[in-house]
Amino acid sequence: MHAPDDQTLTETGLPATGHGRVLLIACGALAREILDLKARNGWDHLDLHCLPAILHNTPEKITDAVTAAIDKRRVGYESVFVVYADCGTGGQLQAACDRLGVSMVPGPHCYSFFEGNDRFATHAEDEITAFYLTDFLVRQFDAFVWKPLGLDRHPDLRDMYFGHYTKLVYQAQTDDPALTARAQDCAARLGLAFERRFTGYGDLATELARL
Repeated sequence: MHAPDDQTLTETGLPATGHGRVLLIACGALAREILDLKARNGWDHLDLHCLPAILHNTPEKITDAVTAAIDKRRVGYESVFVVYADCGTGGQLQAACDRLGVSMVPGPHCYSFFEGNDRFATHAEDEITAFYLTDFLVRQFDAFVWKPLGLDRHPDLRDMYFGHYTKLVYQAQTDDPALTARAQDCAARLGLAFERRFTGYGDLATELARL
């Protein structure tokens, strides 16, 4: 099941409010993983509202979008949790969450918290030339990488964008041979070496379990 962007999901399809209920304001790129964790663990007290994943292409808009969603939807919930990391907002998202009295996923981006923030930090400096993909980005590679960069029309731009990268690291949330094959194809199209790491849901699962 995939959550449409800009939609709050409950078991009934309607917002459910009351004591103990938690509203998740999340990036649409994480919808599939959050819904899977909800189903696996019976976390029926968590309601999910997704913002468009394409906001990552304009990270300066993320903070305002999250703030607007919180202001609009928080009434009736005991707490709100923002399922974004910093995601290129330069600390602005954390500052907004602090001001509004809500918590968020720690870390610089989803590549870090999927692998585990502590583990990712140990090798981040050694992988400055690595390009990361998650399950979502493998599925949406053309829509989020290839076409926005104009590589579908001007493949000669590849070296300008990726000439300083050396490898593509696929952080796999699931064991899916078809996704792995697609990730290998993405690496080949970018002219990069390929590495697959199975991360599972990493710190995302840990943070949601605390709720």
